[in-house]
This record gives sequence, C-alpha cells and structure tokens, in this order.
Amino acid sequence: MKNANRLGCLTGTGIIAALITIFVIFGVAYASGSQMFSSGALNAQPGENIHGVNSHAQIIECKSCHVAPWGQATMADQCLDCHENIADQMRDVAQLHGSITAKSPSLACRDCHHEHRGKTASLTDLGDNTFPHDAFGFALNEHKRMESGQPITCDSCHSDDLTTFTSDSCQTCHSDMDIVFAQGHILSFGADCLACHDGVDRYGDFNHNAYPFDLKGGHANVACTKCHLDARSIADLQTAPQDCFSCHRQDDAHQGAFGAECQNCHSVKGWTPANFDHNLSSFKLEGEHSKAACEECHVNNVFKGTPQDCYSCHRKDDEHNGQYGTQCESCHNPSDWENASFDHNSTGFPLRGGHAQVECDECHVGGTFEGLSTTCISCHQDPAFHAGAFGSVCESCHSVDSWLPARFDISHPEPRAEEEGTGIHHGGASCRECHPSSVFQSSCIACHEGNNFEGEGGDD
Repeated sequence: MKNANRLGCLTGTGIIAALITIFVIFGVAYASGSQMFSSGALNAQPGENIHGVNSHAQIIECKSCHVAPWGQATMADQCLDCHENIADQMRDVAQLHGSITAKSPSLACRDCHHEHRGKTASLTDLGDNTFPHDAFGFALNEHKRMESGQPITCDSCHSDDLTTFTSDSCQTCHSDMDIVFAQGHILSFGADCLACHDGVDRYGDFNHNAYPFDLKGGHANVACTKCHLDARSIADLQTAPQDCFSCHRQDDAHQGAFGAECQNCHSVKGWTPANFDHNLSSFKLEGEHSKAACEECHVNNVFKGTPQDCYSCHRKDDEHNGQYGTQCESCHNPSDWENASFDHNSTGFPLRGGHAQVECDECHVGGTFEGLSTTCISCHQDPAFHAGAFGSVCESCHSVDSWLPARFDISHPEPRAEEEGTGIHHGGASCRECHPSSVFQSSCIACHEGNNFEGEGGDD
C-alpha cells in the first residue's frame, strides 16, 4: 500500500529538509557577501577611482559585474557601465579598443581581461586571441622570432604590462644580432627607434629610387648620414635638402663665384670632369672666344666680377696704343681680331666720294688717329697755281666726289656779254683764257689790247 504522505519520489520530510538547506545556503551567502561563490580573489591593482573604488578587489557585490542568467544585459555591458572611457574608445577605430572591436567584433572584455586569479595577477591576457598590432603603428611582420630562434612574445617587448613599451627593447635585441651596426645606428639616428621604424622593415632593403631623389652615379655609394645628418624622425629624413649646393658647399672650389646651381657644370657621375655652358651666362663665347682656355680670362680662378668688355682682356693686343679708344667692338669681332671693319661714317668725318677709296694711312700717317684735322687743306695742300688767291676753304670750289672738275662759286665780275652771234664768249671761257699761269689779277685790256673789236660784234 502506498504512503499517502509521499510527493512522487520525495517524502514530506525530504522536501522540508531541502528547503531548510536552501535557506541556510542563501543565508550564508548573504552574510558572506556572496564570497562563497567566488572562484578566486579579485585583482587589487590600483587604478582610477570609479564609483568610489579604485580596484576590483574593493567590489563587494557580485552583481556589480555578474548578471542574472535571465537578464538582458551582458557582463561586457556591466564593464562599460563603469569603464566609460573604454566605451568611448570602442566607438573610435583610431583608438586601441575601437580598432580591436572593428577587427574582432565577437571579442568580449573577459576574453582578454581575466579576473579571480589573485590580487597581483595581470588583468590582461590575450590567450589565443590575435592582437591587431599593426593598427597601432608597429607591425609584427618582421618580428616573429628572436635571434636565438625563440618566438617573440608580448612580454619580449612589453614585459609585464602590455600598455607600456620598454624603450631599450629594440636596442637589446638588435645588439644581440649585430652590436656594431646597432651602436653605430643609434649614434647616427638616435635611440628612439619607433620614430622611424614601424616593424615593416622597409629600411632593410631601402629603394631610394622610388622617391624623388634617385641615387645615381657617385651618390649610389654614399652613406645615409652624409645627407641625412642628425635625422631623428621620418620627418627629418623627408626634409633632407635635394639640391647639390647644400651638401657640396664645402667642396666648392669656386667659393660661390659660379652660384649654387652645381648641376649646370657637374654631373652625378663625378665631381670632375665638369662642363660649363658659358652660353648660360651673360657673356656668350662666340668665335675665337669659344677656343680660349678658362684661365685666360679667369686668372687665379676668379670668376665672379670678371670684366666683359674687350679692352680689359685685349689691352695688350692693342696696336693702336689706345688711339681708337677702348670700344674694340666698333671695329673688331669675336671671329677674327685681324678682320676689322671701321665704320668711319659713325665719326664726325664720314668717308664719301673719293674719300671712300683712300687707304687709312694716307690720312692717319704714322698710326695717328686722334687729334687729326678734318679740314681739306690739312691733306690737300694749296696748289701753287692758286697762289693763295682762293684761301683755305677748298670745298668752296671742290667736292668730295672728285678734285676736278671744280666750280668757282664766288661772285665773279662778268664782262658785258654781247648779243648772240657777236663772237664774244666770256660766259663760256675757261679760267685759263683770262688767267694764264697763276695770275688771277686781270683786266679786259690784258686780253684785248691791240685787238679791233669792230666787226667781231657790235655796230660799225
């Protein structure tokens, strides 16, 4: 016969005992602050003060972090309710937690940050999770193993705190690889390795020709520090001057006389030989000048301020002894010093008519050019048959076209001309008919003395 006091497989006494047990358990749990359910001590690492506590160890109630199974919120929501700064980071992909969330949206706070492992245990442990290291400016592409062959782990560079980076980590590891190179590199570029390096190792086999300044010729074997002296960052490397003069100023044998455009003469193949294009200057080399050696004009390597007028260089070649002045280019040209052509018409005495065919030395006797008289009489002496009667103004009768014929333009006392047909021809008579020899004083009777003019014209 069945027992009427049983409830299924449970007796009334058993049910009462179970209820008492549950009551005791919850009573003890309440009295102990839920510590009886804790899997271990909370971390006591001090931090910023949030809601009156500065470490997890000061949290008393489990519900501050843990949620009921039937609740809508998650433990991650509980974390962000307290750590509001982390919540802000997660909304910005440029921040640490924002980048992690974007790359691994399924990760929860507890996947990397573990608790109940003791008061001094680390709060951060990635475990098997992959940290997006390259999102923070340093890729681990080239940092897989130590020089010894051991895998590189987080604490190799970050020690016990992933939020910090030990500044001597680079130097320590790379000195083990090549201490000579490491020490020399630090002396040249400083100890702040992260200012230039981002873990990609692009400087290991750096292709300078991919950048605006190609390394060709003699530049190909120059040490980096020759151009990038005292560079301490990528910005310093990028702002290195690219003009020749900035680096080669100390090598300038011309002492700035040719300016700062070294490439006008020199090439990257070698500092010498140089090829100066004089036609780029204000004094072009034409004719015989193009064959002259540089030092003939630029004595003692003096280039700046070299005179450009002919006479400064050709004074010693002046056969005229300065009598033609210093404007050599008035007669000479760069093609040939001897092939001179003097334009006499540019002077105060143009050569016209018969003068144009006269040799220079007929007027410029003994190479005399300055101070010569331009009067006719200075060259054309008064002929004896003039007997000085006409004075010294030759041009009154003569012209430059020819010495003869001459025209006497002074008012002449003409005798009375008879009517046509009388035979009297004074108007057409030559000078010599009335003025024989050099006698210019004359009268009618000198020609007509003893002559009968009757019948030669006039009335009977």
